[in-house]
Amino acid sequence: MRILVANVNTTQSMTDSIAAQARAAAAPGTEIIGITPRFGADSCEGNFESYLAAIAVMDAVVNYPEPFDAVIQAGYGEHGREGLQELLEVPVVDITEAAASTAMFLGHKYSVVTTLDRAVPLIEDRLKLAGLDARCASVRASGMAVLELEEYPERAVEAIVGQAEEAVRNDKAEVIVLGCGGMAGLDEQIRQRTGVPVVDGVASAVTIAESLVRLGLSTSKVRTYATPRPKTVIGWPITAARHSTDQPEAAH
Repeated sequence: MRILVANVNTTQSMTDSIAAQARAAAAPGTEIIGITPRFGADSCEGNFESYLAAIAVMDAVVNYPEPFDAVIQAGYGEHGREGLQELLEVPVVDITEAAASTAMFLGHKYSVVTTLDRAVPLIEDRLKLAGLDARCASVRASGMAVLELEEYPERAVEAIVGQAEEAVRNDKAEVIVLGCGGMAGLDEQIRQRTGVPVVDGVASAVTIAESLVRLGLSTSKVRTYATPRPKTVIGWPITAARHSTDQPEAAH
């Protein structure tokens, strides 16, 4: 089984970190391929960068030259999952939905700890769109920019732990969700500090994607996520678009 894990920004070191976390969660026999968009911002922290990332990720995935069985969009709260579902026949899993749905198995309510405050409304909107907001106690900002997570890892852990403790104490959260793909790998440190389950979206998405592939399930194509109708599209950055229906049989 081959799963593409698409970073939403252009920072290669973050792609490498996300892919490493995905491999740690993957079952034996699952091949994880981390991909980095060829254009876009070096971090996504607002609507402009998120919409840009949506196009960039679609471009990167559709132009990947080998067959694959599933795709993970590794940006928390980012746009674009729906577009990928229209373009592909294989399962598409977004880490926002994967993390939140996993958290709901573990406690009555969960809280998300993310990066900057400006990202909070984007995450709240994505959770509401996915129908996962009813059991979200809060979305809290650590105050750390995405790129600072790598640059200042110790400070990042302290900032995330501080907000996680506030969420448990004041918001009555019973589970903490890491609200950024760049936080991959921090779950165990934060769990030890807070004493509650901590859900990493990348790891959750890998296990969900694997399950969907093994069950032989993928996106319904009868209506909402039907393949895009043939049209003349001017200036579209996908240079060699081919839908999964045109790909060789997926690798297992």
